[in-house]
Amino acid sequence: MNEDDIIGSLRLVAPLIGDDCAVIQPPANHDLLFTTDFSTEGVHFTRKSTPEQIGYRALARSLSDIAAMGGRPLYCLVSLALAPWTGSRWIDRFYRGMRKLLRATRTELAGGDISHANQLVCDVMVCGAVAKGKALRRSGARPGDVIYVSGPLGGWRHRRIIVPRLDIGQKLIGSATACMDISDGLALDLHRLCLASRVSADLDTIPLLKRATIEQALHDGEDYELVYTARPATRVPGIKIGVITKGKPGSLRYQGKPLCTTGYDHLQHRP
Repeated sequence: MNEDDIIGSLRLVAPLIGDDCAVIQPPANHDLLFTTDFSTEGVHFTRKSTPEQIGYRALARSLSDIAAMGGRPLYCLVSLALAPWTGSRWIDRFYRGMRKLLRATRTELAGGDISHANQLVCDVMVCGAVAKGKALRRSGARPGDVIYVSGPLGGWRHRRIIVPRLDIGQKLIGSATACMDISDGLALDLHRLCLASRVSADLDTIPLLKRATIEQALHDGEDYELVYTARPATRVPGIKIGVITKGKPGSLRYQGKPLCTTGYDHLQHRP
């Protein structure tokens, strides 16, 4: 199978593919959202993972960023650097896993690129949209706001499948004061939200996945739930975990004690 064969088969299910660029008409009265995420062999998956799992997960990670802004996904571009151990059947199964999530989220595959490398690398860029001026940001939290998460946490050891919280993100438009997704651990990502908002946070109860520890939930990463804030009188979905406070921007406390704001940092985990 060569590059033209792959593109030809993809064109059967993704009609936007074919020219040098996809031609897209942006929705009226909306802001466009763009995000991209790498999925790298040995970092985000191993060869033991099925092709369907790798394709699904690669797309889900980028969709989670769209969810964090309250947007709906529109299109995606998928670039693959294929490793020597992949073949035509592997490629078919990879896109099969991705198409399952594309259909579920009404996202169209609009193109990408194909190359080769010593290890498998996938880059998924997603374009989404949100009503003009309504995107959820990290910088709006205020002292007194309640902190929520969209589901129980536990990190990559306990998260079998990523479910991009697109439905919750869209429900938070006009209600949440700040929002982001949890990709590098609750402690580190909430620290980032507090820095952007120039506030601190007190946490009391953290909901856990089955068999997960509090340390894994706080610091492991790869949960892809949302963490967000809202005024006390505002009703929002999710699980209350604490409150935004005045204090040193970015500082966190858990059950009254200072909390280390470490999590997964790609630049600190290089071989």
